[in-house]
Amino acid sequence: MKEAAESIRAVVLAGVLIFALPAASLAAGSETLAQIEARGVLRCGVSEGIAGFSVPNASGRWTGMDADFCRAVAAAVLGDSDKVAFVPLRTSARFPALRTRRIDLLARNTTWTLLREGTLGVQFAGVLFYDAQAFMVWTKSSIRAASSLNGATVCVQRDTSSEGNLSTYAHANALELKPLVVTSVDALERAFLDGQCSAVTGDASLLGALQARAPGGASSVFILPERISREPLGPVVRDDDIAWLTVVRWVLFTLIAAEELGVTRANYEERMRDPRVARALVPDTAVTNMLGIKPGWTARALSSVGNYGEMFDRNLGTASPLQMKRGLNESWMRGGLMYAPPMQ
Repeated sequence: MKEAAESIRAVVLAGVLIFALPAASLAAGSETLAQIEARGVLRCGVSEGIAGFSVPNASGRWTGMDADFCRAVAAAVLGDSDKVAFVPLRTSARFPALRTRRIDLLARNTTWTLLREGTLGVQFAGVLFYDAQAFMVWTKSSIRAASSLNGATVCVQRDTSSEGNLSTYAHANALELKPLVVTSVDALERAFLDGQCSAVTGDASLLGALQARAPGGASSVFILPERISREPLGPVVRDDDIAWLTVVRWVLFTLIAAEELGVTRANYEERMRDPRVARALVPDTAVTNMLGIKPGWTARALSSVGNYGEMFDRNLGTASPLQMKRGLNESWMRGGLMYAPPMQ
């Protein structure tokens, strides 16, 4: 009986320790957050320039969905959306920059995969944009379907999921495709414009951005209807700071949930007086204290950039030159995939 009691006590103790570990790590606060506060600026890794996601405008101010998300996080943790140092990164440099702490947050059209989380020491905070890989060709060509690309040279960017997807798609569909691998978005665009390849492949959102600035106008190029992969793009942090991951993740969820509740940058103060809205968008005080962040952080994020729908429309949708449709990035209430877990 004594041995049985000891065994039960050991099992109970082990269970308590298992559930206490995450809380203990949160109670310790975020090392990354402490460094950001001491520095007074959030260092955010972005692309070298992808319209609608992260690109400097004529005055040098970074614009786009990714840039706005960086600002929302800066507003949440520092109280000022302008306290962001944008670090433009090539595809090959994005994960090394995160691992070596050159940046605190990566928001750069990056696809969430098990391979990356399992081998690179990173964690994805969620999905900011649901994308898919596509092909783009010149309108003057006779190509109107991916099956017509047999024997064609296809431009693709190195160190992206697009490179592997292209090979997989060609093999699965018995197509002989000749990849021309380049190192950056600029090189991808130049190679296509110079006629080095018959088609270019990448995320459909990237191709849409390239289409919008095609020298002959958007109608001079054509994005083929096939989508050959799923590309959930999201912000990334190191995997050694769960409190920082939690903050970044719930900034994103706050922006998504706010749209569902009809809370905007203009009306959030009034709407926050609604108990249902407050329960959905205001974190428990104990959790906020454990994260080591100042109260009101979700409201600061929302007031800085607006809800998810406002961000999308401003950068990609009806209020932008790209005129992208919401599609999968619509709220779940309107047939899309954007959905936030409950806060309480």
